[in-house]
Amino acid sequence: MPSPTQRALSRVPERYRPFLVQHRKLVKFLLVGGTCFVLTTAIDLGLKFTVLQHKPVVALTIATVIATVVSYVLNRQWSFRANGRQREAILFFVVSAFAVVVNDLPLVFSRYVLDFREPDVSPLGQEIADFVSGMLVGTFLAMLFRFWAMNRWVFTRSRLQPPAEDLEPERV
Repeated sequence: MPSPTQRALSRVPERYRPFLVQHRKLVKFLLVGGTCFVLTTAIDLGLKFTVLQHKPVVALTIATVIATVVSYVLNRQWSFRANGRQREAILFFVVSAFAVVVNDLPLVFSRYVLDFREPDVSPLGQEIADFVSGMLVGTFLAMLFRFWAMNRWVFTRSRLQPPAEDLEPERV
């Protein structure tokens, strides 16, 4: 019986399959990221239009932190399939804290340096500027940073790879 991955791959045109298999970690990371992007957007908009109307950076930060927790579980269990390491969760959340700052910077720049906010722009213009700077530009920059940092410092060994010491020949 084919695995869920094999069933999903069978639906992809033949010419794209080698690319997806070769870059499966990146593809899984992007799928998790897309899911968390939708979650972040929903929470951000929900907060901005209710309890945090005048605090868009706080709303985006809260939304990003919640999505980061979801991202950790999905990336650890699926994208990177990491071996359990005691430092892994701590490193993930340290990297993610930096990524939250990276994510917020374009929104801060748009709102408070370029002054894309009421009364200088219309309410619709403000929301469009917030979405483009915070959700699109910020998320894209944070995604690039996270993928690089997760591969470099957090999920450095997969379950499918034997530890380095197992690869060395035995000495007698």
